[in-house]
Amino acid sequence: MTSRLASMTGYARSDAAFGAARLRVELKSVNGRGLDIRTRLAPGLDAFDIPLRQLLSQSLSRGSVNLSVSVERQGAAGAVTVNQAALDTVLAAIQSLAQRVDAQRPTLDGILALPGVLAVEEGKALDEEGLEPVLMAAAREAIAGLLKSRLEEGARIAEILSAQIDTIAALVEEADSHPARSRDTIAARLSQQVDALRQEADISPERLAQEALVLATKADIQEEIDRLRAHIAGARALLASAGPVGRRLDFLAQEFNREANTLCSKSNAVELTAIGLDLKAAIDQLREQVQNIE
Repeated sequence: MTSRLASMTGYARSDAAFGAARLRVELKSVNGRGLDIRTRLAPGLDAFDIPLRQLLSQSLSRGSVNLSVSVERQGAAGAVTVNQAALDTVLAAIQSLAQRVDAQRPTLDGILALPGVLAVEEGKALDEEGLEPVLMAAAREAIAGLLKSRLEEGARIAEILSAQIDTIAALVEEADSHPARSRDTIAARLSQQVDALRQEADISPERLAQEALVLATKADIQEEIDRLRAHIAGARALLASAGPVGRRLDFLAQEFNREANTLCSKSNAVELTAIGLDLKAAIDQLREQVQNIE
Protein backbone atom coordinates (compact mmCIF):
# COMPACT_ATOMS: atom_id res chain seq x y z
CA MET A 1 0.00 0.00 0.00
CA THR A 2 1.34 3.39 -1.01
CA SER A 3 0.73 6.00 1.67
CA ARG A 4 1.06 9.77 1.66
CA LEU A 5 0.58 10.10 5.40
CA ALA A 6 2.81 12.67 7.06
CA SER A 7 4.17 12.45 10.56
CA MET A 8 4.35 15.55 12.74
CA THR A 9 7.97 14.72 13.59
CA GLY A 10 10.79 15.90 11.35
CA TYR A 11 13.97 17.94 10.94
CA ALA A 12 15.58 19.89 8.12
CA ARG A 13 18.33 22.47 7.61
CA SER A 14 19.32 24.83 4.82
CA ASP A 15 22.40 27.06 4.36
CA ALA A 16 22.81 30.07 2.10
CA ALA A 17 25.55 32.62 1.47
CA PHE A 18 24.86 36.36 1.58
CA GLY A 19 27.97 38.41 0.88
CA ALA A 20 30.46 37.79 3.69
CA ALA A 21 27.73 36.27 5.85
CA ARG A 22 26.30 32.76 5.91
CA LEU A 23 22.70 32.04 6.82
CA ARG A 24 21.44 28.82 8.39
CA VAL A 25 17.74 27.96 8.64
CA GLU A 26 16.82 25.04 10.91
CA LEU A 27 13.38 23.47 11.34
CA LYS A 28 12.35 20.95 13.98
CA SER A 29 8.80 19.67 14.45
CA VAL A 30 7.13 17.34 16.95
CA ASN A 31 3.55 16.33 17.78
CA GLY A 32 1.01 19.06 18.52
CA ARG A 33 -2.76 19.42 18.71
CA GLY A 34 -2.66 22.27 16.19
CA LEU A 35 0.04 24.27 14.41
CA ASP A 36 2.30 25.97 16.96
CA ILE A 37 5.20 27.92 15.42
CA ARG A 38 8.07 29.22 17.53
CA THR A 39 10.88 31.30 16.02
CA ARG A 40 14.38 32.20 17.12
CA LEU A 41 15.97 34.69 14.75
CA ALA A 42 19.45 36.19 14.75
CA PRO A 43 19.70 39.85 15.86
CA GLY A 44 18.55 42.21 13.14
CA LEU A 45 16.18 39.69 11.49
CA ASP A 46 13.01 40.45 13.48
CA ALA A 47 11.37 41.98 10.41
CA PHE A 48 11.27 38.52 8.81
CA ASP A 49 9.37 36.84 11.67
CA ILE A 50 5.87 37.28 10.19
CA PRO A 51 6.81 36.36 6.56
CA LEU A 52 8.53 33.20 7.81
CA ARG A 53 5.51 32.24 9.93
CA GLN A 54 3.22 32.77 6.94
CA LEU A 55 5.45 30.58 4.79
CA LEU A 56 5.29 27.77 7.33
CA SER A 57 1.52 28.09 7.74
CA GLN A 58 1.04 27.61 4.00
CA SER A 59 2.86 24.26 4.09
CA LEU A 60 1.97 22.71 7.46
CA SER A 61 -1.32 22.14 9.23
CA ARG A 62 -0.31 20.49 12.54
CA GLY A 63 2.70 20.12 14.77
CA SER A 64 4.84 22.07 17.20
CA VAL A 65 7.45 23.68 14.93
CA ASN A 66 10.66 25.42 15.95
CA LEU A 67 12.32 27.68 13.37
CA SER A 68 15.75 29.15 13.99
CA VAL A 69 17.78 31.44 11.71
CA SER A 70 21.44 32.08 12.53
CA VAL A 71 23.95 34.33 10.79
CA GLU A 72 27.69 33.69 10.75
CA ARG A 73 29.64 36.78 9.76
CA GLN A 74 33.10 36.36 8.29
CA GLY A 75 36.03 38.78 8.20
CA ALA A 76 36.52 41.57 10.76
CA ALA A 77 32.96 41.56 11.95
CA GLY A 78 32.83 41.04 15.67
CA ALA A 79 36.63 41.37 16.11
CA VAL A 80 37.82 42.07 19.66
CA THR A 81 40.55 44.69 20.28
CA VAL A 82 42.18 46.16 23.41
CA ASN A 83 41.39 49.80 24.16
CA GLN A 84 44.97 50.84 24.88
CA ALA A 85 44.06 54.17 26.49
CA ALA A 86 41.59 52.53 28.87
CA LEU A 87 44.08 49.78 29.72
CA ASP A 88 46.84 52.36 30.52
CA THR A 89 44.44 54.21 32.82
CA VAL A 90 43.53 51.00 34.66
CA LEU A 91 47.17 49.91 35.04
CA ALA A 92 48.14 53.34 36.34
CA ALA A 93 45.33 53.19 38.90
CA ILE A 94 46.44 49.72 39.99
CA GLN A 95 50.03 50.91 40.41
CA SER A 96 48.92 53.90 42.45
CA LEU A 97 46.72 51.83 44.73
CA ALA A 98 49.44 49.19 45.21
CA GLN A 99 51.61 51.86 46.91
CA ARG A 100 48.83 52.73 49.33
CA VAL A 101 46.97 49.46 49.91
CA ASP A 102 48.50 46.09 50.76
CA ALA A 103 46.34 43.82 48.63
CA GLN A 104 46.69 41.13 46.00
CA ARG A 105 47.05 42.55 42.54
CA PRO A 106 44.14 41.85 40.10
CA THR A 107 44.50 39.05 37.55
CA LEU A 108 44.60 39.59 33.81
CA ASP A 109 41.10 38.24 33.25
CA GLY A 110 39.83 40.57 35.95
CA ILE A 111 41.44 43.56 34.24
CA LEU A 112 40.07 42.61 30.82
CA ALA A 113 36.59 42.21 32.30
CA LEU A 114 36.53 45.88 33.33
CA PRO A 115 34.16 48.02 31.20
CA GLY A 116 35.90 49.71 28.27
CA VAL A 117 39.13 47.70 28.32
CA LEU A 118 38.03 45.42 25.50
CA ALA A 119 36.25 46.81 22.45
CA VAL A 120 34.11 44.66 20.17
CA GLU A 121 34.05 45.90 16.62
CA GLU A 122 30.48 45.86 15.37
CA GLY A 123 29.89 44.26 12.00
CA LYS A 124 28.11 46.12 9.25
CA ALA A 125 24.33 45.74 9.42
CA LEU A 126 22.88 43.31 6.89
CA ASP A 127 21.04 44.79 3.94
CA GLU A 128 17.46 43.66 4.68
CA GLU A 129 16.20 44.35 1.17
CA GLY A 130 18.94 42.26 -0.42
CA LEU A 131 18.75 39.62 2.29
CA GLU A 132 15.02 38.90 1.96
CA PRO A 133 15.06 36.77 -1.25
CA VAL A 134 18.08 34.81 -0.02
CA LEU A 135 16.54 34.12 3.39
CA MET A 136 13.11 33.21 2.04
CA ALA A 137 14.64 30.87 -0.55
CA ALA A 138 16.63 29.15 2.22
CA ALA A 139 13.45 28.90 4.30
CA ARG A 140 11.54 27.31 1.40
CA GLU A 141 14.35 24.81 0.92
CA ALA A 142 14.27 23.93 4.63
CA ILE A 143 10.48 23.55 4.56
CA ALA A 144 10.73 21.21 1.57
CA GLY A 145 13.25 19.14 3.51
CA LEU A 146 11.00 19.08 6.56
CA LEU A 147 8.01 17.94 4.49
CA LYS A 148 10.11 15.14 3.00
CA SER A 149 11.29 14.11 6.45
CA ARG A 150 7.73 14.06 7.79
CA LEU A 151 6.50 12.01 4.81
CA GLU A 152 9.27 9.44 5.29
CA GLU A 153 8.37 9.07 8.96
CA GLY A 154 4.68 9.00 8.02
CA ALA A 155 5.30 6.08 5.64
CA ARG A 156 6.87 4.08 8.46
CA ILE A 157 3.96 4.86 10.78
CA ALA A 158 1.48 3.95 8.01
CA GLU A 159 2.97 0.44 7.85
CA ILE A 160 2.49 0.05 11.59
CA LEU A 161 -1.08 1.37 11.41
CA SER A 162 -1.93 -0.95 8.53
CA ALA A 163 -0.71 -3.97 10.50
CA GLN A 164 -2.70 -2.85 13.55
CA ILE A 165 -5.87 -2.45 11.47
CA ASP A 166 -5.32 -5.94 10.07
CA THR A 167 -5.11 -7.24 13.65
CA ILE A 168 -8.34 -5.46 14.54
CA ALA A 169 -10.05 -6.87 11.43
CA ALA A 170 -8.93 -10.41 12.31
CA LEU A 171 -10.30 -10.07 15.86
CA VAL A 172 -13.63 -8.75 14.53
CA GLU A 173 -13.96 -11.78 12.24
CA GLU A 174 -13.00 -14.06 15.13
CA ALA A 175 -15.74 -12.50 17.26
CA ASP A 176 -18.25 -12.79 14.42
CA SER A 177 -17.58 -16.50 13.91
CA HIS A 178 -17.37 -17.43 17.60
CA PRO A 179 -19.65 -20.37 18.58
CA ALA A 180 -21.25 -18.23 21.30
CA ARG A 181 -22.90 -16.25 18.49
CA SER A 182 -24.67 -19.28 16.99
CA ARG A 183 -28.47 -19.23 16.91
CA ASP A 184 -28.72 -22.37 19.07
CA THR A 185 -26.36 -20.99 21.76
CA ILE A 186 -28.16 -17.66 21.94
CA ALA A 187 -31.56 -19.41 21.99
CA ALA A 188 -30.49 -21.71 24.83
CA ARG A 189 -29.18 -18.80 26.88
CA LEU A 190 -32.36 -16.80 26.27
CA SER A 191 -34.45 -19.80 27.31
CA GLN A 192 -32.57 -20.00 30.61
CA GLN A 193 -33.02 -16.30 31.27
CA VAL A 194 -36.73 -16.38 30.40
CA ASP A 195 -37.21 -19.42 32.68
CA ALA A 196 -35.56 -17.41 35.46
CA LEU A 197 -37.99 -14.55 34.83
CA ARG A 198 -40.96 -16.94 35.01
CA GLN A 199 -39.96 -17.82 38.56
CA GLU A 200 -41.30 -14.41 39.58
CA ALA A 201 -44.88 -15.13 40.67
CA ASP A 202 -46.38 -11.80 39.70
CA ILE A 203 -44.78 -11.30 36.27
CA SER A 204 -47.32 -10.65 33.52
CA PRO A 205 -47.13 -12.11 30.02
CA GLU A 206 -46.62 -8.59 28.62
CA ARG A 207 -43.65 -7.91 30.87
CA LEU A 208 -42.24 -11.36 30.11
CA ALA A 209 -42.37 -10.57 26.40
CA GLN A 210 -40.68 -7.18 26.96
CA GLU A 211 -37.91 -8.68 29.08
CA ALA A 212 -37.34 -11.43 26.52
CA LEU A 213 -37.01 -8.78 23.79
CA VAL A 214 -34.44 -6.84 25.87
CA LEU A 215 -32.43 -10.01 26.50
CA ALA A 216 -32.47 -10.91 22.80
CA THR A 217 -31.29 -7.40 21.87
CA LYS A 218 -28.44 -7.52 24.37
CA ALA A 219 -27.33 -10.90 23.08
CA ASP A 220 -27.00 -9.67 19.49
CA ILE A 221 -23.63 -8.06 18.62
CA GLN A 222 -24.22 -8.00 14.86
CA GLU A 223 -24.68 -4.23 14.87
CA GLU A 224 -21.32 -3.76 16.59
CA ILE A 225 -19.64 -6.17 14.16
CA ASP A 226 -21.07 -4.26 11.18
CA ARG A 227 -19.94 -0.90 12.57
CA LEU A 228 -16.46 -2.19 13.30
CA ARG A 229 -16.17 -3.45 9.73
CA ALA A 230 -17.29 -0.05 8.44
CA HIS A 231 -14.69 1.69 10.64
CA ILE A 232 -11.99 -0.68 9.37
CA ALA A 233 -12.86 0.17 5.77
CA GLY A 234 -12.84 3.89 6.64
CA ALA A 235 -9.45 3.67 8.36
CA ARG A 236 -7.91 1.85 5.39
CA ALA A 237 -9.28 4.49 3.02
CA LEU A 238 -7.74 7.25 5.14
CA LEU A 239 -4.37 5.49 5.17
CA ALA A 240 -4.42 5.40 1.37
CA SER A 241 -5.40 9.07 1.02
CA ALA A 242 -3.23 12.18 0.88
CA GLY A 243 -3.35 15.20 3.15
CA PRO A 244 -3.78 15.67 6.89
CA VAL A 245 -5.94 12.82 8.24
CA GLY A 246 -4.67 12.53 11.80
CA ARG A 247 -7.76 14.04 13.42
CA ARG A 248 -10.13 11.82 11.42
CA LEU A 249 -8.09 8.72 12.27
CA ASP A 250 -8.18 9.70 15.93
CA PHE A 251 -11.98 10.04 15.74
CA LEU A 252 -12.24 6.60 14.13
CA ALA A 253 -10.06 5.13 16.88
CA GLN A 254 -12.51 6.51 19.46
CA GLU A 255 -15.42 4.94 17.55
CA PHE A 256 -13.53 1.64 17.38
CA ASN A 257 -13.19 1.74 21.15
CA ARG A 258 -16.88 2.56 21.66
CA GLU A 259 -17.98 -0.49 19.65
CA ALA A 260 -15.44 -2.74 21.38
CA ASN A 261 -16.78 -1.66 24.78
CA THR A 262 -20.35 -2.46 23.70
CA LEU A 263 -19.28 -5.83 22.32
CA CYS A 264 -17.70 -6.72 25.69
CA SER A 265 -20.81 -5.62 27.60
CA LYS A 266 -23.07 -7.75 25.38
CA SER A 267 -20.83 -10.80 25.42
CA ASN A 268 -22.48 -14.01 26.60
CA ALA A 269 -19.28 -16.07 26.77
CA VAL A 270 -15.91 -15.75 28.49
CA GLU A 271 -14.09 -16.45 25.22
CA LEU A 272 -16.00 -13.73 23.39
CA THR A 273 -15.20 -11.27 26.18
CA ALA A 274 -11.51 -12.19 25.85
CA ILE A 275 -11.68 -11.39 22.14
CA GLY A 276 -13.29 -8.05 22.99
CA LEU A 277 -10.48 -7.25 25.44
CA ASP A 278 -7.83 -8.14 22.82
CA LEU A 279 -9.72 -5.86 20.44
CA LYS A 280 -9.58 -2.99 22.94
CA ALA A 281 -5.83 -3.51 23.42
CA ALA A 282 -5.22 -3.43 19.64
CA ILE A 283 -7.35 -0.28 19.33
CA ASP A 284 -5.35 1.43 22.11
CA GLN A 285 -2.13 0.66 20.22
CA LEU A 286 -3.69 2.05 17.04
CA ARG A 287 -4.74 5.27 18.73
CA GLU A 288 -1.27 5.73 20.25
CA GLN A 289 0.30 5.66 16.79
CA VAL A 290 -2.40 7.89 15.31
CA GLN A 291 -1.28 10.70 17.65
CA ASN A 292 1.88 11.01 15.51
CA ILE A 293 0.01 11.68 12.25
CA GLU A 294 -0.54 15.20 10.87
